[in-house]
Amino acid sequence: MSNTMSFRSSPFRLRSLALASLAAAMMLTGGAAIAQEGHGSPKPHREDWTFAGPFGRFDQAQLQRGFQVFKEVCSSCHSAHLLAFRNLAQEGGPGFTEAQAKTVAETYQVQDGPNDAGDMFERPGRLSDHWPSPFPNEQAARASNGGAYPPDFSTLAKARTYEVGFPGFLIDIVTQYQEQGPDYIHALLNGYKENPPEGFTLPEGAHYNEYFPGHAIKMPQPIVDGQVTYSDGTPETVDQYSRDVVAFMMWVSEPHLEARKRLGFQVMIFLIIFAGLLYFTKKKVWRSVEH
Repeated sequence: MSNTMSFRSSPFRLRSLALASLAAAMMLTGGAAIAQEGHGSPKPHREDWTFAGPFGRFDQAQLQRGFQVFKEVCSSCHSAHLLAFRNLAQEGGPGFTEAQAKTVAETYQVQDGPNDAGDMFERPGRLSDHWPSPFPNEQAARASNGGAYPPDFSTLAKARTYEVGFPGFLIDIVTQYQEQGPDYIHALLNGYKENPPEGFTLPEGAHYNEYFPGHAIKMPQPIVDGQVTYSDGTPETVDQYSRDVVAFMMWVSEPHLEARKRLGFQVMIFLIIFAGLLYFTKKKVWRSVEH
């Protein structure tokens, strides 16, 4: 019986081995082709974020500058459905007062209704309203952006990442580095090149970006030096703009980051004390028992 089963299963094993070998060969061939063409994507540089690490905190001034970049530049194409105007005044955020957040909300017209006549109407925004989308629907957004749909800003900083590889991901676990998304977005905003490298065919309507997968991105370079005026004397460069808006995006994606890290530290202290108490309790209870 066992010999028959072994004989019958051998073709399946051979087939599995053949498929695995073919897949490996295709991966190696594809990797070699990319290396020969010289169009592989470099890994984004690890930036020094204030919110990184177990004790990281947001820089309020940076969040306010990032909000300014988002409001004046990014919000013309990107939505932020999970961001409410009241969030701008919450603890751990940009540090706006409730009056300032209300002023920001009132600068936007929000659709409401129906009224008593059954009609929809527009009114000034309130603190309870969410950030208005620049387009009425996805189809309108695609039509205005050459067929590409601008992703929502609400969770973008947590959704984007890049492959770290071995042993990098093990080191990240130990150091608790979780900022691959901000690193990638910062690199993307700084990765636009006016002319693609020799031998690279750029599709019509696309732009070359060094860090975007495939390098052909539909979004034109969104920001240039001097586009947004800072009142605090911070350099008005693409690098600085991208750092600030990425920090703001990270806050929008995880507005309770500071509270989470503070609670995590308190729990670790509690567990250490609790483990010590258990150890000394065990020693006291069992000290008279022979082992």
